[in-house]
Amino acid sequence: MPLQVLRSPAEWLARYGKVSGAQKRSALTIGCFDGLHLGHQRVLMRVTAKAAEAGLLPGVVTFDPHPSRILRPGAAPPLIATLEQRLDGFAALGIEATLVLKFDAELALVTADEFLAGILVEKLGMGAILVGPHFRFGHQQAGDVRTLEDGANRFGYTVELMPPVQLGGEIVSSTAIRTAVTEGRVAEAARLLGHAFSLTGVIRAGAGRGRAILFPTLNITAEQELLPKTGVYVTETRIGDRGYGSATNVGLRPTVDGKNLAIESHLFDFSETLLDGRIEVRFLERLRDERKFASVEELRGQIARDLESAKEFLKALPRR
Repeated sequence: MPLQVLRSPAEWLARYGKVSGAQKRSALTIGCFDGLHLGHQRVLMRVTAKAAEAGLLPGVVTFDPHPSRILRPGAAPPLIATLEQRLDGFAALGIEATLVLKFDAELALVTADEFLAGILVEKLGMGAILVGPHFRFGHQQAGDVRTLEDGANRFGYTVELMPPVQLGGEIVSSTAIRTAVTEGRVAEAARLLGHAFSLTGVIRAGAGRGRAILFPTLNITAEQELLPKTGVYVTETRIGDRGYGSATNVGLRPTVDGKNLAIESHLFDFSETLLDGRIEVRFLERLRDERKFASVEELRGQIARDLESAKEFLKALPRR
């Protein structure tokens, strides 16, 4: 079933308020789910399982923009993923309905009791909620798991606590993933995410320098806020439903001009000329730092070696 994306509690109520003469009850989780990492995935899979067990609608309540943009604008972290990526992930994990609440100053003033009774119960028909042990909600984060548990008997829903996922003794978190990406440790980020960190966006016209030195590239204007550390990476570039092994440079191109950050991918086994459209670049491994070369000839030689290294890495990957 296609994911239904609702933009207000009233829209949710209008969509699910009367199913067979009664409101459709839901199994919910709430959060930003930035990156949709392994911990998030476990929660969402449990939501869909709980919904199937109890005959509920599997749903998510999320926010756009991220609450930190309003509550702590000077300290808001760069986001790992776009809203579109999150929604695609929800759908892939079996979520049928998502309420995307616009987080603004008005929503920030809604108390925990108002959010629980007026939105989750009255509008969304919550029959079950699944959250982590440190979940907080409502004005000044006054609501917590105890608040949810106190309301369970009053409103007739169940509360299920989901423990965090750990890998190698480390709790999987969006913060740990951001750190890994900004340090260029994209393989570690992928381990925590359960999938490759990726950038999406539209192809933009370059200056033609890549083709001039015999290695044509697709340049992308990334939609994500979080970018990997500058350097050269082994990647997979997806165009539509096809994926191509590739090598991607993230950096200022100090040998050429050194002015503007560029994200440039050279695709293997690809000979088309694309001037527009959307692509996704999935980061698999970091090859080296970006550095300045004495000449374009020296740069050309290094790029050739980078491409060979990328091909060897891709060749060693398990076939999918």
